[in-house]
Amino acid sequence: QVQLEESGGGLVQAGGSLRLSCAGSGRTLSTYAMGWFRRAPGKEHEFVGAISWRENTNYADSVKGRFTISRDNAKNTVYLQMSSLKPEDTGVYYCAASSSYYYTKRYGYEHWGQGTQVTVSS
Repeated sequence: QVQLEESGGGLVQAGGSLRLSCAGSGRTLSTYAMGWFRRAPGKEHEFVGAISWRENTNYADSVKGRFTISRDNAKNTVYLQMSSLKPEDTGVYYCAASSSYYYTKRYGYEHWGQGTQVTVSS
């Protein structure tokens, strides 16, 4: 069983940057596809991006060109680098692990972290 813990969230002004981390424990993340999702107040979970175990990536159109996902297998950690942040990027950000594929849908992921809050002020 893999456990995931997000960190790095906070309050940032529009146009700023943040890097979120997702640290794994219990099992190595190197064989998992990893996804990032976010949930804004009053809205459903939204796909942000994902990375395969081979480091192929896929991003939502809303973040393409601004967000970058990477992984450091030596640290058992996956990152979400966010730049040019907008108020609409505000929400709780979750990382998730899939044993099969880097899905864009929540149901594809078996393991989830507790989330970290990102707030972008205008």
